[in-house]
Amino acid sequence: MTNEIRSNQIRPDWWGKASAGAILGIGLALALVGLYAYLGPGGINAPGGRYSLMRYLEAFIWIAVFSTCFLFRSGRAAWVWLGVANLIAFAALFACRFHFFA
Repeated sequence: MTNEIRSNQIRPDWWGKASAGAILGIGLALALVGLYAYLGPGGINAPGGRYSLMRYLEAFIWIAVFSTCFLFRSGRAAWVWLGVANLIAFAALFACRFHFFA
């Protein structure tokens, strides 16, 4: 009986994983789409309909990050790894913005 009750409960670390995927996932998606805007074909000033592509790409990346955040061992690990990924992605975006490379 005790095992049946426990199996129906949501594990506490799922909330940490889901919040990391939702909050840090959108930041990572924004940074990666920004990198695509700077480093993609034509650069940031490319003509055409790239803006709608970037909007759809952002949603796809966010869903992918949110879906894979449950593969971490704990909510803390999800926050740490996605936080580090955000720092790296935003540092690269900052470098692109100020022409440190590209």
